[in-house]
Amino acid sequence: MTDRSNAEPEVQYQILGFEDLDGWEKDNQQGALKAFLATCNDLDDPDWRALCGVAADATNARAFFELFFRPVLITEGQEGLFTGYFEPELDGSPYPTARYRYPIYKMPPEARKIRPWLTRRDILTSGVMDNRGLEIAWVDDPVELFFLQVQGSGRVRFSDGRMIRVGYGGFNGHTYRSLGRELVRRGTYSPHQVSADVIKNWVRRNPIEGEELLYHNDSYVFFREVSEVPADKGPLGAMNRSITAMRSIAVDPKFTPLGAPVWIEKDGDIPMRRLMIAQDTGSAIKGAQRADIFIGTGDEAGRVAGTLKDAGRMVVFMPIQRAYALLPDPVQ
Repeated sequence: MTDRSNAEPEVQYQILGFEDLDGWEKDNQQGALKAFLATCNDLDDPDWRALCGVAADATNARAFFELFFRPVLITEGQEGLFTGYFEPELDGSPYPTARYRYPIYKMPPEARKIRPWLTRRDILTSGVMDNRGLEIAWVDDPVELFFLQVQGSGRVRFSDGRMIRVGYGGFNGHTYRSLGRELVRRGTYSPHQVSADVIKNWVRRNPIEGEELLYHNDSYVFFREVSEVPADKGPLGAMNRSITAMRSIAVDPKFTPLGAPVWIEKDGDIPMRRLMIAQDTGSAIKGAQRADIFIGTGDEAGRVAGTLKDAGRMVVFMPIQRAYALLPDPVQ
């Protein structure tokens, strides 16, 4: 007898009508069309590229999506879950000072070859990064730097008004360990109390224990400077193009093609019914019904993103022929 206890859940596909999408007629799909155009030329598939050419001349966004796509509900046994992410903005300096003491590092060559490489504690305390010219900038807050690593990209504003943008440049190969879960495990907080702001404030109130808490996460993210992206544009997503606040989402590309339009129906304190574009990924974004919504840049976006952890469903828009090709062959 075959043991199926560890078998992966079967992926199921269901084609829906646009009338089945809650709130479809109320959304302004023009914003989604603009975001779609930002990355559709990069799609390496003739069906998608053909639609990109049509999209460039579309004057009615809703009609375009209804005419050339079919909504596909993709499920594999997990409930829908939506979270939010944002682009942090930190105060920093191009050189170290008494205030700006915490470096944003580029990835050293050996870290790409050895997996896993050193832990967070080793990277920051062993001196392995010293005098190698790996610093991109220095910031004034190790807690904000930690959460910059969690987000994977951000902006650094210098005191003279200049600004640089950094993007994900690699990591040390260690598994991410949640600080919030660790504080819950210790009995410091209950699960419903934990948020990014709560963690930041606890670390600042308890600097010695706080430093040790940051070391609890062995994973360490390195960056690269991406200042060629204009300040009025969003950070680069997984498609190496700027993403759009409230129109771009991070998905699991195992189920959702990057560049595809995705209709989301998110519940919770901030209900959301709108068309998004799948333009990013994330190590914690796993599953057919899992998405991370890009909220925007700065502290207010961070506060909103930190409150999102809501149920709902997401429906992927596929070119018509590709949508029907996903359906199982009828039984003969």
